[in-house]
Amino acid sequence: MTTTLTGIASWTEFLTAREVPVLRQTAHAITQARARAERINIREVADIVLHDPLMTARVLRFSVRQRGRRQLQDISTVEHAVMMLGVEPFFHHFVQFEVVEEQLAAHPQALLGLLHVIRRAQRAARYALDWATWRCDLNSEEVAVAALLHDLAEMLIWCVAPRQALEVAALRKSHPAMRTADAYEAVLHFPLEGLQAALCRTWELPELLLNLMDDSHSERPRVKNVKLAVDLARHSAKGWDDPALPDDFRAIARLMNIDEETLMLRLGLKHPGTGPSSEGAPVPRG
Repeated sequence: MTTTLTGIASWTEFLTAREVPVLRQTAHAITQARARAERINIREVADIVLHDPLMTARVLRFSVRQRGRRQLQDISTVEHAVMMLGVEPFFHHFVQFEVVEEQLAAHPQALLGLLHVIRRAQRAARYALDWATWRCDLNSEEVAVAALLHDLAEMLIWCVAPRQALEVAALRKSHPAMRTADAYEAVLHFPLEGLQAALCRTWELPELLLNLMDDSHSERPRVKNVKLAVDLARHSAKGWDDPALPDDFRAIARLMNIDEETLMLRLGLKHPGTGPSSEGAPVPRG
């Protein structure tokens, strides 16, 4: 669609009125899991959800609406959300889905753009989880979920306004030095992080997640963990020669209190006794 919406408030209202779509793979995995609902455990269900940032947002948003008045604690992880819902009620509530591959069938380039952002979010979540675990974070999944959802507004723009999203992509291609945030603001006429914050508040997502996704508080270790994971995933998305990566590596090494050579080994960019690896994007090691 080409939307005539203007301003954060109208976009927030529009996106709030729509159900969040999911990946076809997610819909298929949930259908298969439903067939063995009596034998599947909460962790397995959470793993399916966490593979898809869109489904993760949908589950957390739904869990807020279902939360009892006496429940004071925010639900900030998917595993907690599934536990509070119960496995069988989860499958009862999540039966039908809008599938992004079908929704964007007429816009194949936009689908590729969305999948690129989703893959980037998945990698950011893996980095964030790995580093938080290394740092003995008391709830590393919260940090991973914040990294996974850090660019949720961007994903939703690709889903519902593919032409505008493609316009942003074209603008960045013609101006390689332009920041993604600046390109979105040039096309949408408002800052994307403003829409992200408005959606999180309107959907009543946990305040903790909103704080962890707020880059303006990156002096806090957990927020810095999220931001650096997102930055690394973004800067390495097209290879390991981005000029911003050396600064990322230094900052990550400081966060983890390790030297850069150890970090390179942990990222899979260097093997013991060798130089930098020429292989593709690494998967963090547990």
